[in-house]
Amino acid sequence: MHKNRIHAVVWVALMLAATACGRKDDGAAIQNMIAKGAELAEQHEIGDLMRLTAEGFKATPGPHTAAQVRGILFAAFRHYGAFDIHYPRPTVTVDENGNSGSATLYLIIVSRGRAIPGLKELYEDPRRWLQTASEKADLYKLELDLIKKKGDWRVRQATLDGFKGWGF
Repeated sequence: MHKNRIHAVVWVALMLAATACGRKDDGAAIQNMIAKGAELAEQHEIGDLMRLTAEGFKATPGPHTAAQVRGILFAAFRHYGAFDIHYPRPTVTVDENGNSGSATLYLIIVSRGRAIPGLKELYEDPRRWLQTASEKADLYKLELDLIKKKGDWRVRQATLDGFKGWGF
């Protein structure tokens, strides 16, 4: 009987470790998806960018459908030309079920090649990143509602607002 309890405790510990590793892996996958999305936006790759969205995608303020967002992105990319997107480490949350989550990231959009000294080194320190970036460009807050389908993370809803405060 004592042996069965030990097996049960070991089994529970392994399951908790596997769940924690799964959440870490999901967090990394979401951060990679965000990096890919920023890269695609910088390249003006609207089709590939929209493939990162889930069926029924909505963008706010609006709300705007995926088709409307394609048009908005086309007009914006054409108007603004070449640009770079800079952001610190996103805040990522994965629900216990591992099939949904959220991410919040603060970002700036600047002309391609515009150097902002010290910003890259602050990736892991979002508060200092925000202080430095706010002196150089307009800040935005992007909130993503995410869903995991067939092992891939997709954006269900995106909310983009001007940055209004220091709360994380």
